[in-house]
Amino acid sequence: MKVKKIKDLLIGSNNPGKVREIKRLLSKNIKVSSIIDYKLKSPVENGKTFLQNSYIKSKYFSKKTGKICLADDSGLEIDILHKKPGIYSARWGGKKNNFNVAIEKVFKELGKVDKNWKNKKITARFVCALSVYGPKTRKIHAVAKIEGRISNKKIGKNGFGYDPIFIPSGKKVTFGQMKFFKKFKMDHRAKAFKKLKKLL
Repeated sequence: MKVKKIKDLLIGSNNPGKVREIKRLLSKNIKVSSIIDYKLKSPVENGKTFLQNSYIKSKYFSKKTGKICLADDSGLEIDILHKKPGIYSARWGGKKNNFNVAIEKVFKELGKVDKNWKNKKITARFVCALSVYGPKTRKIHAVAKIEGRISNKKIGKNGFGYDPIFIPSGKKVTFGQMKFFKKFKMDHRAKAFKKLKKLL
């Protein structure tokens, strides 16, 4: 299956920021919709990995709509927290997936482990798993990550999710401070998508 043969693609996410980012990674020749348009709620994500959860979503939304679905499951792993929040990254924001709440929880958990964490390099990474599932379509997936560290305070209003507290390796600013197209070229989702395109 080639990318050019996909004329209509469903993005399996209720996160507007994530949908915008994925849309910009796709060819303009593809008609793109999202589950927001269908007002579909997400399935129970009971997988043990990002990849398992992305498959759960892509299969569920494809079955519900009859469309080929591209689903993403991504999150933040912080080494000192034993890779938490990990697959529970969105859930740390409560029922409304409020990432201001999630970020405060990250800071609180870091404080429990090390009261002096703000003066140390707290290594972390963003992980993204993408999967494609649909009628007459073989299952395809890709996983990618970007290494970095946690900022000792929330900085920047760009991006979404944990972007304001993640500083990618080799940079001095958070994803939240970066202009979209700069982040767009280097983040975990773009890396995963590049891998996925090679398999399509």
